Amino acid sequence: MATSSDPWMKEYTEASKLVDDISTMIADRGSLPQSGPEIMRHTSAIRRKITILGTRLDSLATLLSRIPPKSLTDKELHKRQDTLSNLKSKAKQMATSFNMSNFANREDLLGQGKKAADDMSRVAGLDNQGIVGLQRQVMKEQDEGLERLEETVLSTKHIALAVNEELTLHTRLIDDLEDHVDVTNSRLQRVQKRLAILNKRTKSGCSCMCLLLSVAAIVVLAVIVWLLIKYL
Repeated sequence: MATSSDPWMKEYTEASKLVDDISTMIADRGSLPQSGPEIMRHTSAIRRKITILGTRLDSLATLLSRIPPKSLTDKELHKRQDTLSNLKSKAKQMATSFNMSNFANREDLLGQGKKAADDMSRVAGLDNQGIVGLQRQVMKEQDEGLERLEETVLSTKHIALAVNEELTLHTRLIDDLEDHVDVTNSRLQRVQKRLAILNKRTKSGCSCMCLLLSVAAIVVLAVIVWLLIKYL
């Protein structure tokens, strides 16, 4: 391939390192517990790196499509196309294993489903006027891709607004529930206070009754003793 000062090569080197990092993290994931915050953080980090990898692959495809004609040999061009295709295949496999379906569809969403080889073949054999016309066509295709992206963003916005309304409704319901809980708690505290007063009165009444019974028993004993003394 070209020298290390080549922007495409620099981006490719970074993307390759990122693929190796993700592969290592996926291998380390097997030694972690199947559930819990640790595995969740590790999985989130992997998904985040896969997303970054997708951005780098898009950058590689863009750089490859912008290489001036005949600045690379056909052999070098095909070699770069093959290596990029290999990286994309690995990235899609990783994304699929983590159910990142939006990653696999990112090229269709951005209108980048065509290979860089197709872009290069369109330029081959064109004169200056033909290249200008092709550039205009590419710009038109990019504008159409941006329009599709705008539609997707607007659709996502509507979904986000609907979710926000649903969350607002649930928030109000939770607030109402908290109010009912507070009212019920206040009533329960009043009932507990009344029960405490009643219990205290009951204990007080029981003490008086025991005292009266004790006095009555003493009186009965006194009478019995008096009768025994009188008649003996």
